[in-house]
This record gives sequence, structure tokens and C-alpha cells, in this order.
Amino acid sequence: MADTSHKKMLDPDPRVWDFETEYELGQDNIRPLGLDIHNPVFIVSGILIMGFVIAALANQEAAAEFFGWLRPWLTSTFDWFLVLSVNAITLFCLALIVLPVGKVRIGGKDAKPDYSYAGWIAMMFAAGIGIGLLFFGVLEPVYYNFSENGGARPLGIDITQPGNEYIGIVGTIHHWGLEGWAVYAAVGLSLAIFAYNLNLPLTLRSAFFPLLGEKVWGFWGHVIDTLAVFATLFGLTTSLGLGAQQVAAGLNEVFGIAPSPMLTVFIIVGITLIALGSVLLGMDAGVKRLSEINMIMAVGLFLFVVIVTGIGATFSRYFSVMVDYVTLLPALSNPFGREDSSYFHGWTTFYWAWWIAWSPFVGMFIARISRGRTVREFVLCALIAPTAVCALWMSTFGGAAIDMLNAGGAEGVRATVIDSYAPEGALFGFLKELPLYSIVAPISLVLIVIFFVTSSDSGSLVIDTITAGGKLDAPVVQRVWWCTLEGLVAIALLLGGGLNALQGAAVSMGIPFTLVVLIMCYCLWLALRSEYRKL
Repeated sequence: MADTSHKKMLDPDPRVWDFETEYELGQDNIRPLGLDIHNPVFIVSGILIMGFVIAALANQEAAAEFFGWLRPWLTSTFDWFLVLSVNAITLFCLALIVLPVGKVRIGGKDAKPDYSYAGWIAMMFAAGIGIGLLFFGVLEPVYYNFSENGGARPLGIDITQPGNEYIGIVGTIHHWGLEGWAVYAAVGLSLAIFAYNLNLPLTLRSAFFPLLGEKVWGFWGHVIDTLAVFATLFGLTTSLGLGAQQVAAGLNEVFGIAPSPMLTVFIIVGITLIALGSVLLGMDAGVKRLSEINMIMAVGLFLFVVIVTGIGATFSRYFSVMVDYVTLLPALSNPFGREDSSYFHGWTTFYWAWWIAWSPFVGMFIARISRGRTVREFVLCALIAPTAVCALWMSTFGGAAIDMLNAGGAEGVRATVIDSYAPEGALFGFLKELPLYSIVAPISLVLIVIFFVTSSDSGSLVIDTITAGGKLDAPVVQRVWWCTLEGLVAIALLLGGGLNALQGAAVSMGIPFTLVVLIMCYCLWLALRSEYRKL
């Protein structure tokens, strides 16, 4: 094999970089019992996560107390760091749209897309949003608008003043819009460029090759990938736990089955089994098909709500809140001198840590499906389009609920969001106010389940890829292992602290991984500049 150790990682002529040879020098996979394990990432991650599950289940009260303290401490201590970091990542992604490097094509200038636009965007959207739209679509705008004493109102804006009646929607769009998707786009594009243009394995460590060189195959590479596994797993299980709670609320509404911790456990077990079936079918037959079903059902539910609540009111409200969102974005993105502590610390900083914790999962998934797209095309579709769609969904569901509450209705929403905080029931409380509830509620329940399954099987594919050293065709039994472990972690967190435990776990991994994402952006810039010179 040729000796490439003398090559400079940042040589002015990028064509002397021989990434493929360096990758071959760094392989250390082991294959016991027919497995394809990237040693020691698989072993260390698996042992530590199993240890966490056992400890949390054996000490549920202590776990609940710990996570109840952890999340507020982290979000109030590292608020400035999270917000400034996400701001920097967002500006970086926006710059890629207009800079000449936007012409670079993922996979090389002759690469062709693996999926149609419809299939590509459906998978991207289902993986990146999942349960969030259904869980928070009604809950979040209503909570911000009508929380006690306005403590969670964005920027402390008075909703009684003309033009401010939908400030809760603006605050929600801030959390589901431009900045969150920029984190996904930065990680996804980094992985895609280093994997498909520079012949490195599709794993997080590859993005650090310009800085670490051959060291990415050693200790620091193992640390990066192990951290990515933990961030992905805990970010994902937060969503799975929320989804399980919402499914339990739906079962109560549709079938009269009373919610309980054991019911939630059974739901997670059942959904995990369905996800295992999707994992066994693979990307095209499993994940892609479920994602497309997801999108069709979600669009159907959205159109139903638009029609019954008023098309004119829906789009008038949407354009109004989008103007407010753009106008208020600088203030919402400023971490200093905030007077809306409940909104800023209780929601914004948690969301940014959650998005960052999810970024290895969603980033790697969208990287896998984005070969053949230009950088500009990738960023636009991964950043601008989802922001617009998320804003439309939140303004439609949340805005209609706010209008109903202002008119003296929506008692189900008032009961679950305002009078007592039972967030998993907000969607069904809203749907009760609409016609055909006996039909729409079961359909919504099925939609939640499919979103749940899509997140679980997509997550297991991503974690398996990381722990197999970037292999896209690792043995199926490994994906089964990670899918099962996701369900176990979600159960452990729900029983060991509920929502606080889920959110605390996500934040605890999101904060350290923020540094990883920032460095990835710098390495991505170096790689894109090199690829542009080849055009």
C-alpha cells in the first residue's frame, strides 16, 4: 500500500488528498459471530447504554430526582453557549446557499440522485420532524399564549395588544424553523460530502479528517463516534417517549383505555416490534415506504383541519405570523438580557440542545439519501422548505386552537394545556372541536404510531452505521440490537422520571455535541472549498 503519511491534510492543491487510502489504513472492524463491529465504538456504547438502562430501572426515584435537577441546571447555565452556537451554524448554512461552493454536487459532478424529489423530501421530513408536529402543534402555541401570568410568552409580549394575538405561534415557529433545521443541514451535508465526494466512511469521525488526519481512526475518532451514538440515542428516545405518551392518550380517547405507566411500556414494546419489522425490510421497502405513508396521512390530516377551520383564515394567519417571525427573529435569537426566562430557559435552550442531540441521527439519515444533489439544493431543501412547512402546520393547528379559545370554546385544549398540564392530550382535545372526530381521532392515532415507527427504524439504521464504522450493509442483527436498545432506554427514562428524564437526557448530550457540530462546520468549509476547485 502506498505511503501517504507525508501528505498534508490542507494542501493548497486538494487533489493530492487521498482519503480512500487513508481510510483503508484506518480500518479496525472486528467480526465475531458474523457481526461487523467497529471496535471499540460498538462495544463501549453498548455496555455503557445497557448499564444506564439497568441503573435507571433499579433506582427509579433517584433517577427521577437527578433528571429533575439536571435539565434546568444545564439549560440555565449553558443558555448563551447553545444560542450563540446555533446562530453561528445558521449563518454558515445560509452563506452556503449564495456562495460559489453551492455548485458542488454531492457524489461528484456526474452523480445522479438516488431518489425522486417526492421520496427524498418525504424521508427527510419524516426523519427530521417525526412525532414533534403532532405532539407540539397544538400544545406549544396555546401554552405560550395562555400560560399563567404570561410567564412563557416569547419576549414577554402582551397578547392583549392588537396584532399580538398569535405571538405563541411565532414563538413556536422559532423552535421548529430555520435554526433547528440549520443544525441538521450542517451535519448532514458534512457527512454527505466526506462520504460521497472524498470516499470516507459514512460516520461522524470522517468529517474531522482535515484536522486530525489518520488520528480519526484512533482514540479521538472513537470518542467522536461514541459521543454521536449517545447523542443520537438520547435525542431519539426523547421523541419516542413523547410519542408513547401521546399514543396512550389517543388510546384513552378512542378506546377508553386508561393511561398508566405500564400501558406506556407496552406501547413502546409494541412499536419497537413493528419498527424491527421495518428494519428487516431495509431502507427502500421499510423506511421509505413508511415515510411516504406518513406524508400522505399527515397531508390528509392537515387539509382536513384547513378545510373545517377555514382556508382564508389559515393562510391569512400564516402569512401574518411569518412576517412577525422574520421581524422578531433577531430578538428571539439574542441570549442576553432576556426577560422571558420561562420561555427562554424552559423551552428555547432545551430545544437547541435537543436539535443538536438529534443531529447525528437526522444528519446521517439525510446524508444517506442525498447523493446527487448540489450543496445549494441540499441546503435549500433541508433548511428553507421544512421551515415553511413546519410554520404552516403550527400556525394551522395552534392558530385554530387559539381562535377557539378566544371564542370561548376548545374546552379539551383548555383542560390539557391551560387548566392542568397534560400535553399528550392537547391534539385530541383540539380534534374534539372538529367534525368527524370518531373518524379523525383513530386516523391521527395511526399517524402517531407510524411516525413513532419511522423514527425508531431510522434511528437504528443510523446508530448501526456509526458503530459499524460507516458500513451501509452491516448485518441485520446489529440493527435489531440497536432498535431494541432504543426501546429499552425510552422505557428506563419514562419510568425513571418521565418527561423531565427524557428532556434531561437529551440536553445532557446536546451540549457537549454542540462543540462537535461547530468543528464539523469548519471542516466542511475546507472540504467544500477543495471540491469547488475541482469544478
